[in-house]
Amino acid sequence: MKIPVQQNILNLTPYTPGKPISEVQRELNLEEVTKLASNENPCGPSPKAIQAIHKALSEIHRYPDGSGFYLKNSLGKKLAIAQDQIILGNGTNEILEIAVRTFLSPGEETISGQPAFIIYQLLTQSANGINIPIPLQEHTHNLSAMAEAITSKTKIIFIANPNNPTGTMIKQGEMMEFLQKVPSNILVVMDEAYYEYAIDEQYPDVLSFIKNNPSKPILLLRTFSKAYGLAGLRIGYGLGSPDLISLMNRVRQPFNVNSLALAAAQAALEDAGHLEKSRKLNQSGYQFLCQEFKRMKLFYVPSCTNFILVDVGQKAKEFNEKLLRLGIVVRPMGGYGLTTYVRITIGLEEENKKLVQAINTAIKQ
Repeated sequence: MKIPVQQNILNLTPYTPGKPISEVQRELNLEEVTKLASNENPCGPSPKAIQAIHKALSEIHRYPDGSGFYLKNSLGKKLAIAQDQIILGNGTNEILEIAVRTFLSPGEETISGQPAFIIYQLLTQSANGINIPIPLQEHTHNLSAMAEAITSKTKIIFIANPNNPTGTMIKQGEMMEFLQKVPSNILVVMDEAYYEYAIDEQYPDVLSFIKNNPSKPILLLRTFSKAYGLAGLRIGYGLGSPDLISLMNRVRQPFNVNSLALAAAQAALEDAGHLEKSRKLNQSGYQFLCQEFKRMKLFYVPSCTNFILVDVGQKAKEFNEKLLRLGIVVRPMGGYGLTTYVRITIGLEEENKKLVQAINTAIKQ
């Protein structure tokens, strides 16, 4: 192609999505495939969300509410925060992109954990910025090292808590100390995509910190893709000071969240019973899988999420191929530098049992 392209774009390694389940079935001639690769809620969405989608279908010839008024109103009441402190996005990925486009200039730096959500690095590079990866310590963000990495060029710090792909979390005291330490000219993006699964009493209350420290630029991200089971609709939200959100809204595209997503998210938010059911299923599945991994003598990282990072003791890519032929889809972590690890989503009881059976078979092959 003769169109000139910036070198930082040419150097990007595109995110590689998994194949559709139907294609895996066709290629490998499998009658059934169990997908445990993308950290989706195996319970599916709330029935109330499904009803809300059906009701909203008759209005899809209209543009969506560009302000997300009703969903913001529900979020505001639930979280005791003003609507002008909320931004909605086409998944939290879009909000991450908006933050980078708003606050990062070419040549400036971002800091993130390594390994952590790979999108932080991709977005930084696409904006012609420089990402500084800080190795995890015992599979958890090393906040001391991240603080030491701050320079005059640092503009954004990304922290996933709980972290993906390790499933670990930073505790309250350590997080609050770090947030107080970060200079007020640096944006801290707290990515809490797995917040609803983190039931540890020491999980940090970053939202209260935002409310009590309005001068600190902190963007707190949460999503409806995981525990709420709306991954296919792509909707997430960000929380911050009114000034921070106002700047990001200058960059946000009109009508960035579709009508069905807005309706479903509002209904899902109000279905506490479905959320609790999802949490309980996840906890029982986690306990079962941990017992089985111990029995098989496989090292795993204790998780606060709906997935577990497991060392299978051989090349993850080859092990993943074995599982695929057995009808199980997991996520090999070689791209994160974890060459013998796979990330496994906690599924339904019968899915978890199929997984264990397949792992037992694959280990012996």
